[in-house]
Amino acid sequence: MAKTSGTSSSASRTLKVLKALKGHTMTGLSNGELAKTLDVSPANISRDLATLVAEGLAIQLDNGRYAHSVQMLQIATAHAEHIARMQSRMEEITQRITAGSR
Repeated sequence: MAKTSGTSSSASRTLKVLKALKGHTMTGLSNGELAKTLDVSPANISRDLATLVAEGLAIQLDNGRYAHSVQMLQIATAHAEHIARMQSRMEEITQRITAGSR
């Protein structure tokens, strides 16, 4: 993994774990699956998962696998709601512009 100037390779790896969990909210992924997918040692994946769990962005499911937490899903939902509000405002402005051009 190439390190870009001014970045942390461990932080980058942890964020890659967070991204790899996408689409597995209900079933989760195991440490081994994440390690294989990201070509990272299981020990490093364990550290990354511990960080994500400690920060409230991931949870360990009852089956031992890991998934995004409710807090992470709330972030995604807030983003989707913000985009919907902005689209609504843009449509309103477009309607005003169109109405004013007649």
